[in-house]
Amino acid sequence: MAKHVAVLMGGWSAEREVSLRSGEACAEAAEKAGYRVSLVDVDRDIGARLRELKPDVALNLLHGRPGEDGTLQGVLEIASIPYTHSGVLASALAMQKDLAKVVLKAAGVPVPAGKIATRSEAAKQHLLPRPYVIKPIAEGSSVGVFIVREDMTHPPQELTRADWRFGERVLLEPYIPGKELTCAVMGERALGVIEIVPTVRFYDYEAKYAPGGSKHILPAPIALDAYKEVQRLTVAAHQALGCRGVSRSDFRFDESKGATGLYCLEVNTQPGMTETSLVPEMAAHAGVSFVELVRWMIEDASLNR
Repeated sequence: MAKHVAVLMGGWSAEREVSLRSGEACAEAAEKAGYRVSLVDVDRDIGARLRELKPDVALNLLHGRPGEDGTLQGVLEIASIPYTHSGVLASALAMQKDLAKVVLKAAGVPVPAGKIATRSEAAKQHLLPRPYVIKPIAEGSSVGVFIVREDMTHPPQELTRADWRFGERVLLEPYIPGKELTCAVMGERALGVIEIVPTVRFYDYEAKYAPGGSKHILPAPIALDAYKEVQRLTVAAHQALGCRGVSRSDFRFDESKGATGLYCLEVNTQPGMTETSLVPEMAAHAGVSFVELVRWMIEDASLNR
């Protein structure tokens, strides 16, 4: 009898639409791989839905909260349903960029310097020399991110909006010039390195997901020692945070400094999984088809991750 897979998608984070697309793409691939699939748009009643469905495995394709911050992982642990990607602690830790940076730095993974401030403090005055970046502590897909350029006399006043929904504390980091690179881990194996070239201002939510918003170059056109260092640091970051299954790490690369000009910006424990997303693109380059990637994730599912 075919294994019953609950594809968990949607949710209520700022990344809901992308999660739905990831879910639909992976559900189709899972069916092609021979699994029995139930699509689940995650809501607050997810515990009851899972008790009713009784799946053998949960394929977690939520991005942002509650699927990427350890919350859903805790529900799945309580329900004893094996699930994909990282466990409770690694998910919660990777989501909190400020805490993740402490762990990554201690493990020898270079991260940008920076500071934490309330959004009102960050809106009042420049707290770092320009240019610098302001980002929410616990959001993905570059939502709520601002690049403060040298010619900006005031910080972005959007931080003071009444409808701001990305948390009261923000992370400020120096702007690192250079290339945007990303690399994924599948199990304990680093895949290829992609350079992301945005066709808009920077690699924000729109550049990530709008048609033609960015160009992906695989393999990234960088020196071989830097390429291998990105792969090494991606595995090191994955292991330092205790990640499992598939994760993806994003970097800035200041080529003027050679391989020492790499800085890890964040580790994504629930990366996008549409057929044209970065991780499936890297997997295909390594000879792993989208259907095979989805099958691998499902078979890798477990508890106590």
